[in-house]
Amino acid sequence: MSHTLGIRQAQKQKTRQALLDAALRLLEEQSLSSLGLREVTRAVGVAPTAFYRHFRSTADLGVALVEEALGSLHAMIRTTVSPSGDSEERIDRAVKLIARHVDEHPAHVRFIARERHGGVQPVREAIGDQLARFTEEVRAELAKDPVSAGWSDEDLMMLAHLYVDQMLSTASLFLETPAEDGEERARVADLARRQLRLISLGRRHWNAE
Repeated sequence: MSHTLGIRQAQKQKTRQALLDAALRLLEEQSLSSLGLREVTRAVGVAPTAFYRHFRSTADLGVALVEEALGSLHAMIRTTVSPSGDSEERIDRAVKLIARHVDEHPAHVRFIARERHGGVQPVREAIGDQLARFTEEVRAELAKDPVSAGWSDEDLMMLAHLYVDQMLSTASLFLETPAEDGEERARVADLARRQLRLISLGRRHWNAE
């Protein structure tokens, strides 16, 4: 009996993932607010009623895509601002990590970029919640750095917001630049390093008074 249940559970998970994958492909060309569940189930080859065994609505599916796109990135985001290494090493590491993630998961990055300010409220809120977690985790990493000695939590949060916003901006720029366009990719990477360097320089000379 347990073996049979295990097979059913595995099949259920497989179908759920197939629905997520199909939705992500369809969202390459449209927003979530215009996506119909019949489009998704047709792409997977299951009946529309099967959709509701996994998601309450397309908004619910969108929230699951947010978790899939951002839920695994917390360790990477912390790594980009880790106090290990000198400032230039950290900046170079951050830019390389962002570029690699965009190259490996372009559809996820495009989905987040489009839906962050999109028309589906639960998805906007889910993205906002994930970004708030990123900001808090970056704040905690920044607090470990001796450069942050004497900083208030409010100022550390302000700085963390700057870093998270910069990472999102850099990811969007890499997304818009084909990987095979080496010259333009180098320009985007150089711009990202300069912007992070500016934040780092301002940080060292910041005086809240």
